[in-house]
Amino acid sequence: MTDLDWKPVRRPERVSIAGQLVRLEPLDADRHGDDLFEASAGADDTWYYLPYGPFAGKDEFVAWLRQRAPLEDPLAFTIIDRSSGKALGIATLMSIEPEHGSIEIGHIWLSPALQRTRQATEAIYLLSRYAFDELGNRRYEWKCDAANAPSRRAAERFGFTFEGIFRQHRVVKGRNRDTAWYSITDAEWPSRRAAFEAWLSPENFDESGRQRRSLAELRE
Repeated sequence: MTDLDWKPVRRPERVSIAGQLVRLEPLDADRHGDDLFEASAGADDTWYYLPYGPFAGKDEFVAWLRQRAPLEDPLAFTIIDRSSGKALGIATLMSIEPEHGSIEIGHIWLSPALQRTRQATEAIYLLSRYAFDELGNRRYEWKCDAANAPSRRAAERFGFTFEGIFRQHRVVKGRNRDTAWYSITDAEWPSRRAAFEAWLSPENFDESGRQRRSLAELRE
């Protein structure tokens, strides 16, 4: 066993985090509710693996935002597209354990306009960088329903290491959930960060916006 000269890390705070394409802001129902509800229109399937939603209407949706906004764990951030100024998604930091240097990114909801975009990848990068470089965590987790193939592909794309399946871990919306666990450690983060930054560089995209090299290629 290795002894650590260890001190608890900082807890995440309600701060704005600016990138080139997106800005992350603490969730605010009054500021972000209209945009988020508009972005959710016709996308009921995006809530399938989450423990809440879809919502019957705007009032119910905004009421849910008001419940989420003041929580410290999970701590929710709104993803703002900088070019349009529109709020297009939510991501949170959760399972916050400063005494162990462990934190999870989860409760990720991306509107159809945000899915599979450079903005979405930058949002994940910004929260990851905050968790490691600003807060000092040792372990960064991603957990999802084992049946959620898109989320599992995303975890692998972002450089998380698969750790196993917790069988019959939860009951969500009346369904069994086996949970797939992934993580990045602080020793792995520098290579993941370098790959994110190289992928997000304008030089990595051609005139039509297609990537020249994938994240996986850049990690290698």
